[in-house]
Amino acid sequence: MRRLLYSVLVASLYTGSAHADFTIPGFELVHTSPVETTLANPDLREPVTVWSELFDSAKKDIVIAQFYAVSKPGTAFEKVLASLTQAGQRGVKIRFLLDLKGVGLSEPATIEQLKAIPNLDLRIIDFNKITGNGIVHAKYLAVDGQVAYIGSQNFDWRSFAHIHETGLKITEPAMVAQVQAIFEQDWQAQALTAKGGRATVLNSKTVPANYAQNAFLLASPNAYNPAGVGDSESGLPALLADAKSEVRIQLLDYAPLSYGPNRTRPYYAVIDNAVRAAAQRGVKIKLMVSAWNTEAPAIAYLKSLALVPNVEIRIVTIPTASTGFIPFARVIHSKTMTIDGKLAWVGTSNWAGGYFDLSRNLEVVLRNEAMAQRLAALHEQTWSSGYAQPIDINKQYPKPAKGTPQ
Repeated sequence: MRRLLYSVLVASLYTGSAHADFTIPGFELVHTSPVETTLANPDLREPVTVWSELFDSAKKDIVIAQFYAVSKPGTAFEKVLASLTQAGQRGVKIRFLLDLKGVGLSEPATIEQLKAIPNLDLRIIDFNKITGNGIVHAKYLAVDGQVAYIGSQNFDWRSFAHIHETGLKITEPAMVAQVQAIFEQDWQAQALTAKGGRATVLNSKTVPANYAQNAFLLASPNAYNPAGVGDSESGLPALLADAKSEVRIQLLDYAPLSYGPNRTRPYYAVIDNAVRAAAQRGVKIKLMVSAWNTEAPAIAYLKSLALVPNVEIRIVTIPTASTGFIPFARVIHSKTMTIDGKLAWVGTSNWAGGYFDLSRNLEVVLRNEAMAQRLAALHEQTWSSGYAQPIDINKQYPKPAKGTPQ
């Protein structure tokens, strides 16, 4: 019956224009379905359209923070770069913040292409110097202080065609202001650390979110969150603690592990404990992760979680494109959650240590049934597809092919 209800919901959402958008006041759900899959969503606009539209509308200022940057000639992403270039040519001030570790993942030609845009100031931040072992993992932008975008999409041509991605265009004034404030904090931190100084610590204690709000922003690391922005590390467990019946989660990967020196994975149970506690109360947990999550040691913890009553885990494998193997693509990368069909979460964090405590990430929380149910339907679409298979606790999963074909 529930699957039928989701099907009816999705069908009703698709009625009308193929270029419709799904919005609630202040927020539009934006989505990329990997090409050559059955995961299309005609009622959700794609980020190529939305990002280009945002850059085309810019009059004074664009700020962008990304982990890395990779373009490819002849792809749809070139439209985004063209719109950004034209904004710079119009005199729009553009500030682009890139993480130092992400530079190694970036395409040198793309970096040069960005540097060549008029009025664009590209700066590299070593977030590792700020928290000891973190990165700018958030993927966000803001235009003229009036509109923002937060989502799983990297500044990468693959994220706009070959990866399952989800984000939000935001026009709610208070949240846009907070996104802008986060950028200003990190832009200043880059300037300070580049000169050998230290980033300004804003919070010495945990800053809880105002959970009664219908829309609020969580971010990490808490110590560097501007006023009004809640702490992701404490916020996610708090939301899970309020779950009554069902939690749906979609991620690239999930593991109660952090990232330590010399490729070590220290134990980090903050999120895992909250998920298990919800399941113990009788809440149904439907966790969907990518095939990349089958690496050791994370797969052992996933198998352990799958043994907990009320927990169901499915692993999603997106087939290779007809054009051949594409490194670091053909995967689900969305970071979303719904709780009880009433609360929606769209963010930039994978659910593991290092993301909620040491790295810059942003998470949007909406108490809105329409958005929650649309996200739940998006989850169900992949969950019920042939790409998703229940985890097999007895299976020895092969090492996933990420950067090289296997």
